[in-house]
Amino acid sequence: MMKMKILVPFLAMMAIATATLAQPSPIGVWKTIDDETGEAKSHVEIYEKGGKLYGKIARLLISAPDKICEECPGKKKGKPLMGMHVIEGLEPHKDYWKSGTIMDPENGNEYGCSIWFENGNADELKVRGKHWTGLYRTQTWYRVQ
Repeated sequence: MMKMKILVPFLAMMAIATATLAQPSPIGVWKTIDDETGEAKSHVEIYEKGGKLYGKIARLLISAPDKICEECPGKKKGKPLMGMHVIEGLEPHKDYWKSGTIMDPENGNEYGCSIWFENGNADELKVRGKHWTGLYRTQTWYRVQ
């Protein structure tokens, strides 16, 4: 009986510590910002499928909702931006996600992608697109829901 009195509080403390250390999840809807104008541009919904993360355009804030992607490569060319996957195949790695791709619908270019939270801030997602040359651009996306 004495062992139970010690074991139960210990297990409760371990559960609380584990929950406190848990990495925030990028699953949800994120507001993207235009690099040049600083205006909110779109909402991207990030979701998990088969252990990987994907992101699709859920709402256009500047463009018409029926805008199509003229510059997109392959099967995406000429398709509506709404619902289009712009992030594909991100895999969890330590405290961030990597090894996926991100596509810029403005120019149709595809880049390697990684995402993470800085300083545990679950409302700001860092999104990095990296060109094969090693050049990269990092944006901050803001949680909508």
